Amino acid sequence: MRVTLPPPPEPILPSHPLRQELIDPYLEAHPHRVLFVTVSGAHLYGFASPDSDYDLRGAHVIDLSSMIGLCKPRETYEILDRDAEVEMDIVTHDVGKFFTMLLGRNGYVLEQICSPLVVYAGDGFAELRDIAMRCLTRHHRHHFRSFATNQWDRVAGPSQGTVKGLLYSYRPLLAGIYLMEERVMESNLRTLNEKFQLPTIDELIERKVTGAETQPLGEADLGFHRDQFEKLNDRLDTAAEGSGLPEAPPAAAKTELDGLLVRLRLDTHRG
Repeated sequence: MRVTLPPPPEPILPSHPLRQELIDPYLEAHPHRVLFVTVSGAHLYGFASPDSDYDLRGAHVIDLSSMIGLCKPRETYEILDRDAEVEMDIVTHDVGKFFTMLLGRNGYVLEQICSPLVVYAGDGFAELRDIAMRCLTRHHRHHFRSFATNQWDRVAGPSQGTVKGLLYSYRPLLAGIYLMEERVMESNLRTLNEKFQLPTIDELIERKVTGAETQPLGEADLGFHRDQFEKLNDRLDTAAEGSGLPEAPPAAAKTELDGLLVRLRLDTHRG
């Protein structure tokens, strides 16, 4: 039985609009057929600063002849261009690897697929989006907890925590809870806090986008945020256990992804 999921909320646009004309040359220079590219990072999370780089993530399709030969091509394509007008950080994976990651309950690729900031969508992307949310499991919470914990360890570590570190600690926990409770992938912290109404989040975002992201936190602030962080971790566990989500993606979703992969690969051969 197919579960009907609620429609995602209307996305809030980035604080600093993306410039497609800066992105297009990198897409045109990609050595493989691109399936999709979306924006991740601070622009997706709703707290981009004027100098925030463009984190572009997606999937590409390596042609069939290359995949069946003895010399397998690299599955991951990466570019980091710090000399561009806006720093570009681009990572795409071949669809075979990307679909395997999705079936492996990887929340990072799920966020990429569901990002409302789409800079390129090829044939098959809409189908992938439909399949992706049916791969949702209760274990996706582990991705969001791990992401948040890694950031929090830096905030609470020997060096002084910063506004930016706090935002990157809160954002994945709220996104994970929202995903478990609503079955909707929402990555924008501004939108998320409309539901959670956590004190200081809006203030932290304002400080981040106006250039005070490296401002250090005091001991009193750190104690408050530690308490909030622990409560959100507990809520994430509760939300996951009460979600009714399966332990693993259903077999039907794997079959659909397999069919999409074969069609995409064959299309590169025919083309």
